[in-house]
Amino acid sequence: MPVAVSRRAGAIWLSLFFALLVGLPVWTRLFPGQVVAMVDAFYRAGSLVFGGGHVVLPLLQAEVVPPGWIGNEAFLADYGAAQAVLGPLFTFASFLGASMNIGPSGWLGGMICLVAIFSPSFLLVAGALPFWESLRRSVRTQAALAGVNAAVVGLLLAALYQPVWTSAIQQPRGFGLALVALLALMVWKLPPWLVVMGGGAAGWLLSVV
Repeated sequence: MPVAVSRRAGAIWLSLFFALLVGLPVWTRLFPGQVVAMVDAFYRAGSLVFGGGHVVLPLLQAEVVPPGWIGNEAFLADYGAAQAVLGPLFTFASFLGASMNIGPSGWLGGMICLVAIFSPSFLLVAGALPFWESLRRSVRTQAALAGVNAAVVGLLLAALYQPVWTSAIQQPRGFGLALVALLALMVWKLPPWLVVMGGGAAGWLLSVV
């Protein structure tokens, strides 16, 4: 059944989206607290992503690794685990929230981060829905989206290089393992979860040899 959203309601949802985007950093600075800081970090990451979940990777790393919320090795391990499960990459936020070095962590931290990173998407969809038809027919909007999509390709390459490549590919055998994993996905058409598990097993064997 189609969901009807009035223009007034759409404007309210869009206003709420921007109010949280601007207000959460101010609130975090005025009233420091770990929960508010987590909501702010993951809400901003979810707000600034366009064109694919992998673009969120460097944004999240910049938010959670430098403050010491989670180590870089654990960050990359969680990212690898997220590739093996179904659903959008934004579920990676639940891994990070559950793995926090400081509280709240566990299931509560995972739920906080998951809700925070998905909230901007729901607000934007509800807010843009009444205006979608006029936006879709706008030549200027179509041209702007074409430019954004082209820029996203560069962002995806940047996310592949930093932090994945610079942190995980440090030796020739690491490059060889990554190449085999790429072939397994693109040529042999193996399921991602099997490639992730195989890569983890191969990495463990290489570490003990």
